[in-house]
Amino acid sequence: MQLAAIIVSLVLIVVGVALFGRALLQIYNFMRLGQPVPAGTRTDDPAQRTLTVVKEFLGHTRMNRWGIVGVAHWFVAVGFFTLLLTIVNAFGQLFKADWLLPVLGDWAPYNVYVEFIGTMTVIGILALIVIRQLSHPRKPGRKSRFAGSNFGQAYFVEAVILIVGVCIFMLHALEGAQHHVGGYEASFFISYPVVSWLEHADVSTLQNLTYFFAGLKIATSFIWMITVALKTDMGVAWHRFLAFPNIWFKRNATGETSLGALLPMTSGGKPINFEDPGDDDVFGVSQVEQFSWKGLLDFSTCTECGRCQSQCPAWNTGKPLSPKLLIMSLRDHAHAKAPYLLAGGGKTMEGEEKASEEQLKDVPAAALAEAERPLIGTAEENGVIDPDVLWSCTTCGACVEQCPVDIEHVDHIVDMRRYQVMIESAFPSEAGTMLKNLEKKGNPWGLAKKQRLEWTKEVDFEVPVVGKDIEDLTEVEYLYWVGCAGALEDRAKKTTKAFAELLHIAGVKFAIMGGDEKCTGDSARRLGNEPLFQELGMENVMALNTAFGEELDDEGKVVPESAKPRSAKKIVATCPHCLNTIGNEYPQLGGDYEVIHHTQLLQHLVDEGKLVPVTPVEGIITYHDPCYLGRHNKIYTPPREIIGKVPGLRNEEMHRHKERGFCCGAGGARMWMEERIGKRINNERVDEALSLNPDIVSTACPFCLVMLTDSVNGKKNDGKAKESIQVVDVAQLLLDSVKTPADPAGEAEAHSEPEPEPVK
Repeated sequence: MQLAAIIVSLVLIVVGVALFGRALLQIYNFMRLGQPVPAGTRTDDPAQRTLTVVKEFLGHTRMNRWGIVGVAHWFVAVGFFTLLLTIVNAFGQLFKADWLLPVLGDWAPYNVYVEFIGTMTVIGILALIVIRQLSHPRKPGRKSRFAGSNFGQAYFVEAVILIVGVCIFMLHALEGAQHHVGGYEASFFISYPVVSWLEHADVSTLQNLTYFFAGLKIATSFIWMITVALKTDMGVAWHRFLAFPNIWFKRNATGETSLGALLPMTSGGKPINFEDPGDDDVFGVSQVEQFSWKGLLDFSTCTECGRCQSQCPAWNTGKPLSPKLLIMSLRDHAHAKAPYLLAGGGKTMEGEEKASEEQLKDVPAAALAEAERPLIGTAEENGVIDPDVLWSCTTCGACVEQCPVDIEHVDHIVDMRRYQVMIESAFPSEAGTMLKNLEKKGNPWGLAKKQRLEWTKEVDFEVPVVGKDIEDLTEVEYLYWVGCAGALEDRAKKTTKAFAELLHIAGVKFAIMGGDEKCTGDSARRLGNEPLFQELGMENVMALNTAFGEELDDEGKVVPESAKPRSAKKIVATCPHCLNTIGNEYPQLGGDYEVIHHTQLLQHLVDEGKLVPVTPVEGIITYHDPCYLGRHNKIYTPPREIIGKVPGLRNEEMHRHKERGFCCGAGGARMWMEERIGKRINNERVDEALSLNPDIVSTACPFCLVMLTDSVNGKKNDGKAKESIQVVDVAQLLLDSVKTPADPAGEAEAHSEPEPEPVK
């Protein structure tokens, strides 16, 4: 047994190490097929990036949101990387059964660590196996996050970890028996019962057991190594190596998720100048090799855990989009096509082959066939990604927020959309109306710009307009960016008027733009029309810089040191999409502003006592987190703080809230597209809200307000919702409470400056 174990182990070690080294080189060459990224964007602040990797791994900051799964996975992951010396120990035991590691072998702290982590690795993997079985999609449906994952590969990896963990435990116990541990001691604080049982065996039996478990441990470990080396697209195994560089190279060095701003369009690692694009510039992604190398690394890192899938609003309402299956499809396609690309293959924009027949003569037929598949195409076209998958995304960011290895799903989806919109003009037809309205009228509804100021006639106080009532914004504290919805959509206008009245009551000096401003371009950009976004954005940046009193040159750029003295360029917005675009994306266009959400300012005014909620608003309320306020900009507390200050309200949280909040269905330009597949996302969200039997559904976004109101009204008509239920913005709630109750004559007065006693 000893001789056989030694021979088999040596062969497996040599073959495994050789193949694994080759696999690492293959993966490196595979990643180099991707496009470069702008210089410094993925390598800035290396010390901070390294700290982020350490924090995410040792703290399991993304996994621990899942309770027992995170704890179990922590022990499995830590055991894999920190018990590597047990392989060396096992190899030594093949030659001498009672062999111990030099120095460490007799050191109690090391033995305690091996004992504890080895045991917890076994318990952890058993827990994960049970959880996988309990979540197994045995029946058709979408409830399981593992639906579509490779179960055979997962079972193989789980079996390997379990076998290796048991071997570590048994070999440690056999060490104690062979070294005659006569009583309980720290080094064997878990395995001592097994040690005492083994002590009754003779020396030959102990040695043979040692050879068996040592050989089994080495054979299992290196069979696993050989298997994954031969299958470099096995994400469930490779993620334990690739997750570290994927986290290190993530967009934000400090560890924030890759949400908020979208990345500018680049070609060959350089931003595209849409006014004068290069002849070789590539717009968007139409072939897998046009993704950046970080994209290819993302695809290979996916561990198929399905956390993105379980949170995706499209998947949960019967749409064909699963972020997990999309990444898996891109990974499988990229790896299958890799031999063709590594041989120099590729297609020009005109569809001509770049490589010669001589270069491609040794390329496997399967790789050549994969190269002919369109990246975006229907099943009949043998496409890798179906168009319905691409256009189902709301860019809510739930997938990116949940991914434990920091895959940037939204960026990849938008990159593919960009090619479809800009080159193929292939997108849902109804979205074309929105684009035309943006081009001609500067707003998605196609209304005249003069209507942007109509709401100001519906309030009983003066709303200053920049360039008309005041020269520039140096005279006020805030620019209130009303936005298209806030100025033009009837339901959203109620929020606009309520917020403006609250600012008036609190004595906050503010002004609005004069109606010449355009849509920020959020929907155009997320649909994929980057040039239109840039056009709208640059016009707005020029208008904003002028409004802030800055001198502009002939190209519309700020003349250095021309701005009039002021503490900051402060903008407040009621629309999270405007907040995100102006605050996070306009810096890409030369606009640098301090942008806050209206709930943040209102919370501040309430805390300062400038707004005092006094009138009770009775009932049960549930708050819906807008995706672009919450996940994209991490603003969760202010709306809840305001609701908590309004007397009479009892807040009930929906099952999916804050980081796990469920989208309303309007993001990613879905506001302007029909929802023809599956259940409407807004109906799913409202059903969740109605399960709490609330009197009020509140939110803090005009898009969400429209989507939720439409669904609630539909359910009222169908008799599924009580007639008294309201859908309102947080600002409307606060205004109702700030106003004093009606007097006996029925006249209501706005609550103004409070007396000192009530404030206390």
